Amino acid sequence: MGRDVGRGGSTGHFGHSFRAGGAQIVEAGNKKSEDFVIVGVPKESFPGERRVSLVPSAIPNLAKVGLEVIVEQGAGVEAGYPDAQYTEKGAKVVPDRKSVFGTADIISQVLCYGSNDKTGKADLPLMRRDQVLIGFLRPLGSREIIQEIAGAGVTSFSVELMPRTTRAQSMDALSSMATACGYKAVLIAADTLPKFFPMLTTAAGTITPSRVLIVGVGVAGLQAIATARRLGAVVSAYDLRPVVKEQVQSLGARFVELGIEAKDAQDARGYATAQGEDFYAKQREAMGKVVGENDVVITTAVVPGKKAPVLVTADMVRRMAPGSVIVDLAAERGGNCELTRPGETTMDSGVTIIGRINLASTVPYHASSLYARNVTAFLVHLVKDGKLNLNLADEITRETLLTRGGEVVNARVREFFSLPALAAQSGS
Repeated sequence: MGRDVGRGGSTGHFGHSFRAGGAQIVEAGNKKSEDFVIVGVPKESFPGERRVSLVPSAIPNLAKVGLEVIVEQGAGVEAGYPDAQYTEKGAKVVPDRKSVFGTADIISQVLCYGSNDKTGKADLPLMRRDQVLIGFLRPLGSREIIQEIAGAGVTSFSVELMPRTTRAQSMDALSSMATACGYKAVLIAADTLPKFFPMLTTAAGTITPSRVLIVGVGVAGLQAIATARRLGAVVSAYDLRPVVKEQVQSLGARFVELGIEAKDAQDARGYATAQGEDFYAKQREAMGKVVGENDVVITTAVVPGKKAPVLVTADMVRRMAPGSVIVDLAAERGGNCELTRPGETTMDSGVTIIGRINLASTVPYHASSLYARNVTAFLVHLVKDGKLNLNLADEITRETLLTRGGEVVNARVREFFSLPALAAQSGS
């Protein structure tokens, strides 16, 4: 069994007093309800970020488990969720960021400090010890930043660390955002390519369909395949994991087989694993002709915590026909294309190379809706009987817990950064 974080008792479930307006007491005869745990939703501060971490439709479900929601004024406007919709569903809108952090027991964000290296650090002074933080934290990014977050004393949960298990599927924010990215990548490619995607029969003759290659068949790759097929392109896909061949074919695409075998192609969590340089050299050699045959190449191959492998070389780009398009969804990790510049769109030999980052934010309405469902499911998992419980015997809780009590406590993250192992913790 888990226990409350902090001391409990009259100071609330987290060891500190609830702010005025935070605790909600409901009269029912001579009985009073438990204090609500307060979830705060600040406006995202990363430049250009349009998503919001919770949408109005999530609020009734959170209320059922004893969670009250406060939202910073305007937090959902750019995603298509005005303040009035939050208040209609029972949330309280507060005037500024300081009010959210000062009142909430749990802070729900999309891009927390860690994944937000532009403006995220400004949130650190607003946080207090034992406050709970949930969102994208980039746990395998900067050791210094993760330790800064730990130093703030917050109990943080990194959604990137969610186990890829059936039980955790509804909480898998990485997959949700990858879906949005894969979809939007194809639309950007279609808009940039100076050709039609589908075959068209016209009075002036027949237009042949465009050819699209998807490199990396994870969630983003599968959504890219499906979207390109819906637009009428002829689609092929490559992945070093042969196990995905059936999924590719089920979507009506051709699976590209290069005749080279990867060693331990995926880890126990279902993610692709990094291969040796010898494998990547053979892969690039075999990929050259395949890349040159296509009008559009969309690359999605990333390995958690590592620089993205270069799969499309400058020579391959120069074999493509002028007007061709590459959309590199691994741009933020350095890019799968040798010529990608993160955050920029460039051209080489008549080929447009798109290295845009944060594509999920370009479809903020549905990206926010999907993310809010993930966060809601996770909060419902964490909250029992109106109280937050940290049951470290539970895989979902244990694997996503990043910092607690001033320490980086996640075993995987400590190992990644070569930090000494912590003493075994109790399952509470």
